Amino acid sequence: MNLRAKAETFLVVITFIWGCTFVVVKGALSDVSPLPFLAIRFTAAGILLLAVLGRGRLDRKAVMPGVVLGVFLFCGYLGQTWGLTLTTPSKSAFLTGFSVILVPLILLFRGFRMRVANVLGALLGLGGIYLLVLPSRLETVNKGDALTLLGAVSFAVHIVLVGTYTRRISFLHLVPTQILTVGLLATLAIPLDPAPVLHWTGKLVLALVVTTVFATCVAFSVQNWAQQYTPAAHTALIFALEPVFAALTSRLVMGERLGGKVLFGSALILGGMVVSEVWGGTAPSPLES
Repeated sequence: MNLRAKAETFLVVITFIWGCTFVVVKGALSDVSPLPFLAIRFTAAGILLLAVLGRGRLDRKAVMPGVVLGVFLFCGYLGQTWGLTLTTPSKSAFLTGFSVILVPLILLFRGFRMRVANVLGALLGLGGIYLLVLPSRLETVNKGDALTLLGAVSFAVHIVLVGTYTRRISFLHLVPTQILTVGLLATLAIPLDPAPVLHWTGKLVLALVVTTVFATCVAFSVQNWAQQYTPAAHTALIFALEPVFAALTSRLVMGERLGGKVLFGSALILGGMVVSEVWGGTAPSPLES
């Protein structure tokens, strides 16, 4: 396989890992509140990545881009993790997946033309979100759903920026910086949590090991490496598989039953992702033009 094919194959693998961790994190949140969980996960992962990838040092050129990526990544995970305390794993994953539809919109604001398929994909996604977030009346909106959507916006910006920065800065230095930034921001924000919770249990330790090593160290290293060789729009399409993996895992592990509205809404979001990316074109980032 050429480098692009290898990159996209590895992106599918990490998408599977991320999809499976929705259930893992949901279970851990019964023993820990979101901010301590994020602080421990990303600080540990950042230190490990700094030692392995960065050889114990930070590249000055990677500091500012890494911090910028870290801020958007922190906002994304804060919205997703906090939202997951109030909604189901599969629903959270599909709402997070809306970031895939937002990527072409961000590229539009960066100077690329919007195609009809991109507009149609966004409308399908919005329709699916309506069914997921507004099941009956406006007052029934789940706060967790809203937090997850805010996180999706940050994830979309992160995908686009990774595609830009990794073309001029080595992922070996970019990854540790952004992960350490997430850990630092989460740690600093803990005092703002009115009721932080941290009960060390076997389930929590397992969740931290899985998310720190596989869903953070391995996954973000692969993403930052792979996006050197594939456009942001292709990466976004691959990430559309995440909610599918999450829904299957939630069904198998937690026995979660998806109602008709949830299934239809999720199908609309997934359809919007595919339409937007497959027929909407694969516009490169500005640095590729």
